[in-house]
Amino acid sequence: MLESDSSRETLRDHSTLKLFGDVPDQETAMAPDSGSLENDSEDETTALHRASTEEDTEEIEHSAVEASQRFLAEQAEQAQNFTLRGTAVGLVIGIIICFSNTYFGLQTGWISGMTMPASLIGFAFFKSISKYLDYPFTPVENVLVQTVASAVGTMPLGCGFVGVVPALNYLLKPTENGPIHLSAAKLILWSLGICFFGVVFAVPLRRQVIIREKLKFPTGTATALIISVLHGGEDHAKIARHESGLESARRRSADILRSRSQSHDLLHRSSTMSGVPRDAAGNFQAVPTNPDYNIGSDEGGHKSDWKAQIRLLVIAFGVSGIYTLSSYFIPQIHHLPIFGLPLANDWLWTLNPSPAYVGQGIIMGPATTLHMILGAIVGWGILSPLAKHKGWASGPVDSWQDGSKGWIVWVSLAIMLADSVISLGWLVLRPLIIHGPQWYGKAREGKFWELWESQQSRGFYAALGTSEHTTLHQLRSRSVSQSKQGMKSNNIPEIDAPPAHLVPNRAVLGLFLVSIGLCVLSIRIVFGTLVPFYAIFLAIALALLLSVMGVRAQGETDLNPVSGISKLTQLIFALVIPSSNPNAVTINLLAGAISESGALQAGDMMQDLKTGHLLGASPRAQFYGQMIGSAVGAVVSGSVYKLYTSVYKVPGGMFQVPTGYVWIFTARLVTGRGLPEMAWQWALGAGIVFAVLTAVRIRGQGRWWQAWVPGGIAVAVGMYNTPSFTLARTIGGLLSWYWRWYRKREDTPVIVLASGLILGEGLVSILNLCLASMEVPHL
Repeated sequence: MLESDSSRETLRDHSTLKLFGDVPDQETAMAPDSGSLENDSEDETTALHRASTEEDTEEIEHSAVEASQRFLAEQAEQAQNFTLRGTAVGLVIGIIICFSNTYFGLQTGWISGMTMPASLIGFAFFKSISKYLDYPFTPVENVLVQTVASAVGTMPLGCGFVGVVPALNYLLKPTENGPIHLSAAKLILWSLGICFFGVVFAVPLRRQVIIREKLKFPTGTATALIISVLHGGEDHAKIARHESGLESARRRSADILRSRSQSHDLLHRSSTMSGVPRDAAGNFQAVPTNPDYNIGSDEGGHKSDWKAQIRLLVIAFGVSGIYTLSSYFIPQIHHLPIFGLPLANDWLWTLNPSPAYVGQGIIMGPATTLHMILGAIVGWGILSPLAKHKGWASGPVDSWQDGSKGWIVWVSLAIMLADSVISLGWLVLRPLIIHGPQWYGKAREGKFWELWESQQSRGFYAALGTSEHTTLHQLRSRSVSQSKQGMKSNNIPEIDAPPAHLVPNRAVLGLFLVSIGLCVLSIRIVFGTLVPFYAIFLAIALALLLSVMGVRAQGETDLNPVSGISKLTQLIFALVIPSSNPNAVTINLLAGAISESGALQAGDMMQDLKTGHLLGASPRAQFYGQMIGSAVGAVVSGSVYKLYTSVYKVPGGMFQVPTGYVWIFTARLVTGRGLPEMAWQWALGAGIVFAVLTAVRIRGQGRWWQAWVPGGIAVAVGMYNTPSFTLARTIGGLLSWYWRWYRKREDTPVIVLASGLILGEGLVSILNLCLASMEVPHL
């Protein structure tokens, strides 16, 4: 999300995928045939070979399905899928992450779900008290811990406390019927109203995107890897087999048939598939050949290394905590004039050497941070002096109202809107472009049921991320091939948890209606008649529709474009609510907040469900954990926000709430409020440029040069944040490049290091908060 590591939106670099090693597909070994086929006709031999091949393939497929179903059933039956102790530990970890995310969110708009650190911390805690446990801490219980922790930790963004709520509380003008001051009770009621419907809506999407389409959800897959390694990796082969076994069998079948058609020599070999391993009972075992799910390739060494990872986490936490506490007494270290005093005093070019921001840069990766520093150079090195010199922004440089800080936000906003519209537009149009001719042909032939069955079996979906230079023609050809495979395999059951461990459809429907009702009721109680009922229902409908796009994007790229989704909702509401309405800006803000919340919750739920599916955890237990975490997170995030804003001045030196300004400026832009002099001309030009660049990035997906094309969201974030934060993040991005690409080392240590740096400052900031509330003097 603009405000998350997802971009939980586009601020995540894809370097996390380096956790997985590439495993080449293993060709099926074909044993020589002991019989003679010389007297048979070619057609008869071909038919016999096809029948034999199809029988063996069907045996492999059904064996793979049975093995996978047994694995899922065994794991789902464990009592540790949902425990009081696991839930409690997850809540404690989540509250720590919630404090951290509120702190960093109010500063720069950035948050992180911290799913992998949560699983690592949970494992370390239970490992340290293992001798006192009545039953062991298992991978499925660790899934529960990280699910609950992530649900609590992301609520500052999900409930709008890093953007929308500060905009309502502090940035609305009297002419816009603001500012709107909300009590702690109303903040919590607002949070509880919008924190559930996205979670519930994600449940019916699970079957399509995880079970049928098998979208990657890279963070969810990486978290499953970490948990599996921490717990000894005993189920590595099972995990890989249950996710990719059936696909592997189908691929083998296709390879055999293709090879048969290319070379008649294969007809003289046996089709016993002796190259496929069998278990002790003689059943076929599909070999995991999909590199995206290479859970057990070479991770045995990590089993004995978990203590080193915990030690690194603790050291990073301590270093960051010491810096944070020192910065309270010596606040000058937040702004080091590394380029000289004139640039620091006149143009805000300073460095904040915060270890946490270095850690954020490590997680974002070099490509994203370099795009951000490009935005800082353009915004603060070129546009800011230009606007000041020309008199377009005559006030102090650091003024949001009449200074160049406020002026360049309009340019960054145009860049974000252009990026969001092009990216989301392609997400909508891509299936039509790729599959349109096939759909049209089947529709003309009246094969509607065949079209529906093939779509259900394969999802009719082409992934964005690919390592090949895939053309549109190749994608269309692939979709036809996948459709045919899906039609042939409709008799094979889907690999999923036992029905008893799925969330019942009736419960989903009931909870969905209750969550919608709670959302409507809470908004009416908190904001009264400011927001009409039709606007609330329209915002919820848009949130659900756009959540599907967000879930798909996150499944393919690990980026949930919640920022773009919220901006698109604001654009739509500008057409629905007339600008003459005195509450137009408020309605616009709340509509965007509802949309962002729904998309964020659905995406986070799906990442966790992907982790659970790979490890065999009960989806029902995960759903309960997510609902509990969301409820606690709503209460905690509202309380933490109120705590910080009651002690510190907002907006002020510590918390500039830049995301709040982005929200309010977007609402004013789309509702026709005035812009500063020359702002719309430069914003329009920047929007056109980045619309083209975003299209180029989409076109270059999977090519080596794509990372060198500036990403709109990253550039925009570098513009609206002061250079001090961006410089620190760039240092982290370069450290990530040095470790991962120059040294060619694995990702896990730097991810643990970054997590410790972020959590250290986030947690010790609570101590600084207490010192500030007691008015302890600075040095």
